[in-house]
Amino acid sequence: MKRVIAITAVVVVALAAQASAQSSATKPLADVAKDEETRRKSVRKPAKVYTNGSLRSDVSTGVPAAPTPPSATDQPGNASPTNISPGMAVPPAPTGAGRDQAYWSGRMKAERATLDRLQIFADSLQSRINALLTDFVNRDDPAQRAKIETDRQTALAELERVKKEQDEQRKKIAGLEDEARRAGVPVGWLRPGV
Repeated sequence: MKRVIAITAVVVVALAAQASAQSSATKPLADVAKDEETRRKSVRKPAKVYTNGSLRSDVSTGVPAAPTPPSATDQPGNASPTNISPGMAVPPAPTGAGRDQAYWSGRMKAERATLDRLQIFADSLQSRINALLTDFVNRDDPAQRAKIETDRQTALAELERVKKEQDEQRKKIAGLEDEARRAGVPVGWLRPGV
């Protein structure tokens, strides 16, 4: 019993000593704030500051298509309901600095990037169709063959849709080239890699 009391007394004394050490080690919040302020003043400023303007845009997501200038039929008096919403004015065409090399090359890059993505998608669909055809030939079960044929027909329909989109995208690129030619844009501004 004496031993238990002695051990308990030692533990109580040790805990009391630890508690008093912690209370003397903690600083008031105001002192901590002052120390942090002096530390921040002594830290050297970074050599380069990055902003949204200094970063290149992510080309893999594509550049948003620039609005096309309104034609004679798209003027506010002749606005069709498919071109603008009721009550909305036709946005003015960019002038001056809006039609520089960056404007034209950015539009062309966006259109070409869309065409490239469509081509990659068409290639992957064709690979899927080929794999499904091979799988269809190698199956004996009529139920499995029917499912594979349904999947293949769906993929073929999707491939046809993508091919139509590719044709439309090629027409957009040709239209952009014509628009640039009419605006007197140098051909080099529309070339890839500019």
